[in-house]
Amino acid sequence: MGKAYFPMFVDISTKKIYCVGGGTIAARRVKTLVKFADDITVIAPKICDRMWEMLGNPKVHFQECSVTEADVENGMLDLADMVLAATNDHELNAAIVTWCRGRKILVNTCDDKTNCDFYFPSVTEVDGVIIGLNSGGESPAKVRKVREMLEERLSKFGIHGKIKKEGDTNGRSKIDKHTV
Repeated sequence: MGKAYFPMFVDISTKKIYCVGGGTIAARRVKTLVKFADDITVIAPKICDRMWEMLGNPKVHFQECSVTEADVENGMLDLADMVLAATNDHELNAAIVTWCRGRKILVNTCDDKTNCDFYFPSVTEVDGVIIGLNSGGESPAKVRKVREMLEERLSKFGIHGKIKKEGDTNGRSKIDKHTV
């Protein structure tokens, strides 16, 4: 793994998130974010079927329009706390990244992992426990496989009663390695 990214769980419930792009990658990212954020705006000239399905959620808004570099420079994203550049136009994604960085807005781009301030983890939730996995963009397929394995194990064995009561030297609980 190249540059190391710190795994951090952050409250984004009140953050204004813009997703520029309406394809399958954008839809997958919005689907993950909608579990945690209350204000997501998708900006795209058209959106895929998966994104259309999410528009039924009051947390997701849609601005139907094309986006140009001039739109970005003229303030289209001024209110953003976080931006996803998820178009099929590499130059537009790069312009969005540059614009966001100049304003200290967190940005993720779908087409250049070296230009991301953060990576999207593979997220699963079991009985209120949220698990986020990531490989720093090196092996998304491996991460998906590990997530699926964890989901299968946790759904099979559950997590209630499987955590030992004795803590380690820091007082944290240990998970029984034979059940997970």
